[in-house]
Amino acid sequence: MFDTLEKFLKSKADFPPETLKEITSCFKSLTTVRNEILIDYDHVCKNYYFINKGCIRLFTTNKDGTENSRFFAFEGSFATALPSFIDQKPAQEYLQTIEKSELLYISRKDFYSLTERFPGFAKIYLEILELGFIVAQKRIYGFQGFDAMEKVKWIIQHQPKVLLRVSNKMAASYLGLSPSTLSRIKSKL
Repeated sequence: MFDTLEKFLKSKADFPPETLKEITSCFKSLTTVRNEILIDYDHVCKNYYFINKGCIRLFTTNKDGTENSRFFAFEGSFATALPSFIDQKPAQEYLQTIEKSELLYISRKDFYSLTERFPGFAKIYLEILELGFIVAQKRIYGFQGFDAMEKVKWIIQHQPKVLLRVSNKMAASYLGLSPSTLSRIKSKL
């Protein structure tokens, strides 16, 4: 179960075998069911998750209960409710597996210990943060001037797994569209 994590770490930094073993020993495995909540709204996030198999999404709900998907993470990537993980204040969002998933997780304490002890691990964390920021900025600013068709074309180009792996309802909420509009556009492509 740790092979995918080891491959990911090796692809990002040149870790000696003993360092790689020490890093992976800080992770524990977790198998989830479909739609399992990992972090509840208003709870403090204590773990960072690496996805071996499956998909995780971050979402919020508005006053009428409508879900708004904010982020999706797939195999070979990390996910957490980052603001809560960093500042240890209650999350203003939910973290959920949307498929049966095989995850590895690391506690906040162990995670930050690794970033302090291993510059290569700190570099990986910085890359995760930078990539997440860039994708979020492109999505936010790009979507401001996009019509529905342009949003769907953007997601096909930049995050195709979203349309292939998640429900129309979740993908539509991520794109800021109604599910029926997304279905109509997908049928035209």
